[in-house]
Amino acid sequence: MKDIRQITTEALKKVKDSDALTLESIKAEYLGKDGVLTQILKSLSSYSIEDKKRIGSEANNAKSIIVAEIKNKKESLKKFLFNEKMRNEKFDYSESFYFPFSKGSFHPVIQMINDITAVFKSLGFSVAEGPEVETDWYNFEALNIPDSHPARDMQNTFYVEGMKALLRTHTSPGQIRAMEKHKPPIKVIVPGKVYRNEASDAMHFSTFHQVEGLAVDENITFVDLMTLLSDFVHKLFGSDTNIRFRPSHFQFTEPSAEVDMQCIFCKGKGRCRLCKSSSWIEILGCGMVHPNVLKAVHYDSRKYTGYAFGLGVERLTMFKYGIDDIRLFYENDLRFLKQF
Repeated sequence: MKDIRQITTEALKKVKDSDALTLESIKAEYLGKDGVLTQILKSLSSYSIEDKKRIGSEANNAKSIIVAEIKNKKESLKKFLFNEKMRNEKFDYSESFYFPFSKGSFHPVIQMINDITAVFKSLGFSVAEGPEVETDWYNFEALNIPDSHPARDMQNTFYVEGMKALLRTHTSPGQIRAMEKHKPPIKVIVPGKVYRNEASDAMHFSTFHQVEGLAVDENITFVDLMTLLSDFVHKLFGSDTNIRFRPSHFQFTEPSAEVDMQCIFCKGKGRCRLCKSSSWIEILGCGMVHPNVLKAVHYDSRKYTGYAFGLGVERLTMFKYGIDDIRLFYENDLRFLKQF
């Protein structure tokens, strides 16, 4: 049997002089199933206990040395080949490339949020964000919504089990957080995702997007609100778009109103399922901020007034692109999304 040290020296010399093609064959020659060191280990049964320990230890040590050297040689060859390639290839990093992939695009709902945001920014509003998991205080209490209000029922709101928290049912908590951080005057919109425990149909879904708007200052009136929302609708849908205000009720505004836009599907003729033959479709709710809401954030309700509004992004997107079912936004059907 060859001396193990001699075998190791011989193997290391071969590894040092090898190239990428012969490296694997050297590995097989010494470490493979029928390799030199493997055969030595297999033959240990014919030796005494003392020799088994000595030869086995030397053979395993030799294997470790050869394995490490082969690994180092591979890394060295890899680095050498890369450097050779970089020297021999001329590559212009400033050159533009064509990738055979279709360009992505914004989801129509996200595009609408961007469009809405751009309009309100042009009207002097800043943009704020709020958490989707809210507390009862921000989602209900601070907005003048009492314990007895139906919105607090589990049939309408998703509560987080084991926590005093819920998935926000509107983006209105954002106005409370904004007023806590800033003193009047304030003009802010809060876009975001909201959740309601309700059945899905052509106009409703359990998860959707809203944009909340708020302005607070001295001497703000309902006329200011009507002017703002008229400007917003006309900038988004065109100056010939017909809208109307009608009285309504919200816990956090008083007086309150709904804003309707003439149905673009039936052109006001009242012959489609979206407007339910009424010729009008509700697009947002609004009103003057209730004094109790101002008091909740320690604003002086005798000095300041304000207005607030909330609009459904999906609903406006449906009007913008002529979509008649809100559920299409969430089916991830590329045939639908590629249209945008």
